[in-house]
Amino acid sequence: QVQLVESGGGLVQAGGSLRLSCSASGRSFGSYHMGWFRQAPGKEREFVAASTSGRIQYYADSVKGRFTISRDNARNMVYLQMNSLKPEDTAVYYCAARSRGWYGQSESDYDFWGQGIQVTVFS
Repeated sequence: QVQLVESGGGLVQAGGSLRLSCSASGRSFGSYHMGWFRQAPGKEREFVAASTSGRIQYYADSVKGRFTISRDNARNMVYLQMNSLKPEDTAVYYCAARSRGWYGQSESDYDFWGQGIQVTVFS
């Protein structure tokens, strides 16, 4: 069982930056594929970025070049650095962990989820 807790969200002006953090409990963190998803009001939850257990990163086209996912296996942490933020990035951001197989970009691919954290970008 893995428990995930996000932090670092908040209110930021368009063009600004935020860094989200996700702390994971449990053992074998390095073997998990980690992902970030987001859900805007009235929309479905969508894939943002993933870091595989082998530290390969994947990004949604909408954030590529602006967001960076990273992980610190020694501290059981995963991060999402968000730069050049846009109002359309406003959403609740979720950290997720997948314990099996390859990484995925669908909600159903992930076994464990954080409670989510609000990011609001104003123009």
